[in-house]
Amino acid sequence: MKRIRNADGGLGCGSGRGGRNGLGSGRGGRGARGSTIWVLWLALLPIASRALAPGAPAEPPQALFKDLFVAVQMAQIYPDGKVFPDAVPMAAPDVILTQYHAQHPDSPSALESFVAAHFTLPSQADAAASPPARVPIVAHIDRLWDQLTRTTITAPPYSSLLALPRPYVVPGGRFRELYYWDSYFTMLGLAASGRQTLVSDMVHDFAHLIDTFGHVPNGTRTYYLSRSQPPFFFEMVSLISARGPAGDYAQYLQQLRREYDFWMEGARGLRRGKARRRVVALPDGSILNRYWDDSDTPRDESYREDAELARESGRPAPQLYREIRAAAESGWDFSSRWFADGHTRATMDTTEIVPVDLNSLLFGLENAIRMGCEHSGDTPCALEFRRRAAARRKAVDRYLWDASTGAYLDYRWTRRTRVPRVSAATLYPLFVSMASKAQAATVAKTTAARLLEPGGVVTTPVVTGQQWDSPNGWAPLQWIAISGLRDYGETALAAAIACRWMVTVDDVYRQGGKLVEKYDVVNIGRSGGGGEYPLQDGFGWTNGVMRKLIEIYPGVLAPPLPPQSRNGSAGCQR
Repeated sequence: MKRIRNADGGLGCGSGRGGRNGLGSGRGGRGARGSTIWVLWLALLPIASRALAPGAPAEPPQALFKDLFVAVQMAQIYPDGKVFPDAVPMAAPDVILTQYHAQHPDSPSALESFVAAHFTLPSQADAAASPPARVPIVAHIDRLWDQLTRTTITAPPYSSLLALPRPYVVPGGRFRELYYWDSYFTMLGLAASGRQTLVSDMVHDFAHLIDTFGHVPNGTRTYYLSRSQPPFFFEMVSLISARGPAGDYAQYLQQLRREYDFWMEGARGLRRGKARRRVVALPDGSILNRYWDDSDTPRDESYREDAELARESGRPAPQLYREIRAAAESGWDFSSRWFADGHTRATMDTTEIVPVDLNSLLFGLENAIRMGCEHSGDTPCALEFRRRAAARRKAVDRYLWDASTGAYLDYRWTRRTRVPRVSAATLYPLFVSMASKAQAATVAKTTAARLLEPGGVVTTPVVTGQQWDSPNGWAPLQWIAISGLRDYGETALAAAIACRWMVTVDDVYRQGGKLVEKYDVVNIGRSGGGGEYPLQDGFGWTNGVMRKLIEIYPGVLAPPLPPQSRNGSAGCQR
C-alpha cells in the first residue's frame, strides 16, 4: 500500500481556468408539549438495553435518564440535540429521575430549568479565528492543534464521555470528543506539523478503545458504542514512523486482528443471500461487508429528528432507526447513497447496501494484517490474510465494479443489483491499491467527467439538501482521491484536485479567518451547507488534509495572491 510521502513536480496550477469537463437543517421552534405526549412517545419509542464489554462505562443517556431524556429531547429546549446527551449529571441518574417524577416539569421552560439545576451543560470546542492578512494559513493550522487538543484520563461519573489514556485532537465545534475516521485525516496534518508524539498518542488511544470495547466506536461517547466508523486504524498505524508500516503493523497486530474480527463477526456459517450484523453472503458464497448498528432506537444526539422522521415515514420505527444509525456508521450521514429513491431520507436502506468504501478499507486492513504477520514470522497468518484479501478483491470486481459506468458502485444485496449512482467512494479502491491499472485509469476519467468541480471533488453529483451530496466537498474525500490517483500515476488529475481544493479552503480562510467542516465545491468561495446541524469550524480533518497538501504542493498558495485574483479554481488546471 503506497502512500504520498514527498512532493513531486506538476502542480497542475497554471494560468487557465478549467471547467468541470475541461479539468481547468432547518430547525423548528420549541413548541409546548404536554405530559401526555411524552407518555405516547415513550410507548412508541422503547429504549432497548444493550450489553457492553466487561468493565464498560454506564449505558447511554437515553437508557440512564429514560422519560426525562425523551422529554428534554422532544421539547427541543436546545437548538442542538447533542447538548443534553453531552451534559454532565450532578447526581446519580436514579436520584435525578426521582426528583423529576416528583416535580413533573412538563413545559419547555420548566424542563430547561430542571436540567440547569441538575446538569452541567457542555461548551463548544471552539477554535479562534485568525486575521488572515497577518497569519498565513500554515501558521494558523499549526496553532490550532493546541486549541483542539484534549486530555481526559478520567470522565465525570454518569457522563457519556469515555476516558482515554493519552492526549488527542477533537474536530471542533459541537464535536468535542475523539472521532474515529476524522482522526486519520487530522493525524496527516499533525505529522506534517511535526507533532509526531501526538500522532503516536492518538494511535495508542485507538488501540485502547479496541482493547476495551472490541472495536473503535464512532466517537468517545457511550451513545456511540453501538457502532463504529470506516476502519482507518491501520492507516493511522502507518503514520507512526517513516521506516515503513510492516513493523508498526506487527506492533499493533493484536488490535488490528481484533478490529477485523469485529467487522467479520457472523461470517462463519452464513448462508448465501443472507446477512448478519456487518457481513453479507453474496450469491456465489463470497463475503463482503455492510454498515450496521447494534441498536434500533433513535440516536441520542438526534433523538427528536429521528423520532419525527420515523413518524412521518410510516415505516416500522426500529427498522428506520437501524438504517439511520448504519448511515451514521458510514460517516456519510446523510447521502443519497443510502436512499432507496435517491433523494429522500425516509427511504433510507443503508443495511441493504454493500458499500465500495467499507470493503476497500477492509481489503486494506487484511493486507495490513498480512504485513504484520509476515514481519512477525507468522507464516500461516500471512497466508490466510493474503487469501482473504484476494477473495475480497475478486468479490469487489464481480459485484461492485461496473465497466459500463467506469466506476465502482455500491451493490444492493437484497435485489442483487448495483446502485446506479456514482459517488466519490469510487476512488477508495485506488486509495488501498485494490484497482487494476486499467480500472484506475477508467475511474480517473469518470472522476474528471462527473465528480471534478471548480473547487475539488464533489461528494455525489446529486442535489438533495443532504450534506454528503452536491454541492459539498469534504477534506477526507479529497485526500482519498489525491492519494489514490497519485499511487496509480494519475498525477495531473491528482494535482488538479489538490490545487482546486487548496484554493477553495484558502479563499474561505481569507474571508473569515477560519477553516470549516465542509465546502461548496460547485459555487466557488463558499462554505458547505446542508445536514442536521449548522456548519462547524475548527476543523480537524480540514486542518489535517490542508496541512499535508501544503507540504506536498508547496507552490499552490505561494506566493500569496490577493483574493480578487484567486477566484476559486482560477490558476488550477489539469
